[in-house]
Amino acid sequence: MVRRGWRSRAGLVDIPGIDSASPRSSPSVSDTEFNSEELVANRDALDAMNRQVVEEFRANGGKVGGPFEGSPIVLLTTTGAKSGQPRLSPLVYFDIDGRILIAGSMGGAPKAPAWVHNLRAHPEVHVEIGEDSYDARARELPREERDALYPRVVEKAPQFGEYQAKTTRIIPLFELTR
Repeated sequence: MVRRGWRSRAGLVDIPGIDSASPRSSPSVSDTEFNSEELVANRDALDAMNRQVVEEFRANGGKVGGPFEGSPIVLLTTTGAKSGQPRLSPLVYFDIDGRILIAGSMGGAPKAPAWVHNLRAHPEVHVEIGEDSYDARARELPREERDALYPRVVEKAPQFGEYQAKTTRIIPLFELTR
């Protein structure tokens, strides 16, 4: 089911599983509804959306439109856990006390996103934030540290509380350090 497209700088894109309806003219990720089951079921649509986000990010100094407009976006290049090939994922990140954190939510899906598996196997990554690009290391936060910081993630983006409520798995947090 295609819900409603989002307008990017490149035009209107219909993405199954994303409803960008918003009372504001420029929605942010915090008021975008993600249907993780539909996105997971339609991998081609998710890949198309990710390609579009990456293209816009690189063409506009780290800024994108659509449901991610105004949200802090990182392009994270991981190494495939099995393939060893580079894998690029556009993600929302959280700057908490100068620490760059990413959450493996996948919209509250039962399984973690592939990039989580990749980071656990190969924590060396490449990071692009705005026009800054650097190599980094990802560290999965231990449960106690994760539990202390996750409420701060939810303060910045309340939907991450909803994502945690939708799943029985603990959504992991990773810190990216230079």
